[in-house]
Amino acid sequence: MKSSGIIGMILGFGLLAFGIYHLIIGLYLWAMIKILIGAGLITSKFVKNRYGTIIFGHITVFAGLMLLTAGIYYVPIIAQQMEKTGELKLSYIFMMPLFWGFFATLGGICAIYHGFCSCVRKGCKT
Repeated sequence: MKSSGIIGMILGFGLLAFGIYHLIIGLYLWAMIKILIGAGLITSKFVKNRYGTIIFGHITVFAGLMLLTAGIYYVPIIAQQMEKTGELKLSYIFMMPLFWGFFATLGGICAIYHGFCSCVRKGCKT
């Protein structure tokens, strides 16, 4: 398997740093999700077989579904903000876990697909 690009590694370090920050301020669930996904992106740079990508995809789908579930509980918060201000801001969407849950779930499905894709398996002997 080809190793992931430099963008994935930078994103992994960013998520890892953001997860450590959340761990320090006490947001443990969000911290663990970011640390898992960030560490998975970083290690996928160095793992040379397809199993790393498949396992990373499953972890990301699991984390995404956790974010989706938590995001459903935050919908009333967005509704309260809309009642106060009378407008829906893009930050209400992009800062809530519902959006990132969809993003992570679809990204995990993509990673699982690429674990079985012939473009990834050409250089793989497993």
